[in-house]
Amino acid sequence: MSESNLSCFKAYDIRGKLGDELNPDVAYRIGYAYAKHLNAKRVVVGGDIRHTSEPLKLALAQGLMDAGAEVIDIGMVGTEEIYFASFYLDVDGGIEVTASHNPIDYNGMKLVGRDALPISGDSGLNEIRELAEHSESPFNASKPTASNVANAPESPAAVKNNVFSGTDNANKYSEQSILEPYVQHLLTYIDAANFSPLKLVVNAGNGAAGHVIDAIEAQFKSTNVPVEFIKVHHEADGSFPNGIPNPLLPENRAATADAVINNKADMGIAWDGDFDRCFLFDENGRFIEGYYIVGLLAEAFLLKAPGEKIIHDPRLTWNTIDQVEAAGGKPIQSKTGHAFIKERMRLENAVYGGEMSAHHYFRDFAYCDSGMIPWLLVAELISVAGKPLSELVNERMAKYPCSGEINYRVADVGLILDKILQHFSTEKPVIDRTDGISLEFGEWRFNLRSSNTEPLLRLNVETRADEALMRAKVAEIEQIIHS
Repeated sequence: MSESNLSCFKAYDIRGKLGDELNPDVAYRIGYAYAKHLNAKRVVVGGDIRHTSEPLKLALAQGLMDAGAEVIDIGMVGTEEIYFASFYLDVDGGIEVTASHNPIDYNGMKLVGRDALPISGDSGLNEIRELAEHSESPFNASKPTASNVANAPESPAAVKNNVFSGTDNANKYSEQSILEPYVQHLLTYIDAANFSPLKLVVNAGNGAAGHVIDAIEAQFKSTNVPVEFIKVHHEADGSFPNGIPNPLLPENRAATADAVINNKADMGIAWDGDFDRCFLFDENGRFIEGYYIVGLLAEAFLLKAPGEKIIHDPRLTWNTIDQVEAAGGKPIQSKTGHAFIKERMRLENAVYGGEMSAHHYFRDFAYCDSGMIPWLLVAELISVAGKPLSELVNERMAKYPCSGEINYRVADVGLILDKILQHFSTEKPVIDRTDGISLEFGEWRFNLRSSNTEPLLRLNVETRADEALMRAKVAEIEQIIHS
């Protein structure tokens, strides 16, 4: 048996640079190992719009089938469509080939089990990695580079020939669309009768979201829901002519903001490449931090079902706790990261969970995150409240101003955390170590943690109605980090 170190395996998923880190050889071995570890008999696969996703997906499918699994290919889809298929279809799990918002010379995979149960480092991903590292692959003879992976011998046509080269595999592979039932499920979260006329800017970033928006638009038209969509960077294009879709980067927000202002729209919505996160802009084109959307959605659920539990992450908390408790709910803190949030939601049977990074999780969506359900709920909320989005969030933003997440590249995370703890020790803060360190003082708090996915130290600061204090504390902490 061959053996190699697969550096593309991360804490929650698989992600790597095309070429040595991720190629059809690696994809095949991941598929083989996944099916063997789960003893999977039926697996659903899909891929995003990147040019390399289709050949990687088909190599993955061949590995799954060679390990004894049937494969259902649902085509070019976003990650949440794989989540949906994993609980809608009778399958043992699903794999999405996607690099989301990573650079164009990257790709990756997100894995789930039956009923969309997350598979991460502590729930099977490490075991899959070990199996994959000790597996052989028919693609070993050719190791394509990042520049030619899409045109390598393992192109979609060539791989498909391999997929169907044996009668066993020919009987194990099928293609199926789940778009219609998926869209119907999305629409169960809203009451179309509540909608007043709305004009929405939607920016798919040339990623995978466009086909879902088109399907929702068609459904709205057929049922006379008065929503007009203004589409920006709508066509799926794996060359990303307008840049990698990552609305968290301020430089990527202008197209959505400008379209909102120029069209006098009620709201703007932008997605990352696999649309498992959505980012909202108010009617003035202002980007709204995901933190305030968490509180807004929590309140919306609690209006319909008081007393429910709401899961939140520890990075920014005061606004969420305040809104949840005021609406009669129970806020529960979880460690940051989709695997931890989903696990805690299942444990608590929470109706909703939200992270400030724009990941939103829903009990009726198998506790998974969705980038489509949040904007549908907020659009309905705007209609029911009869208020613009700015009014729904302005009071909360003033009451709990926050820094947003600030990232630092550092050589020694532990050393800096110790320095900061020592610096503030005389003020006797309340210390929480759920994720990194959270220090809470009377009028301000902060969380500082190392990233689970990148070599970064991440800082979030919030205060009680004091933006100047927030900025001063960011500067104080930054000084310690830079020293």
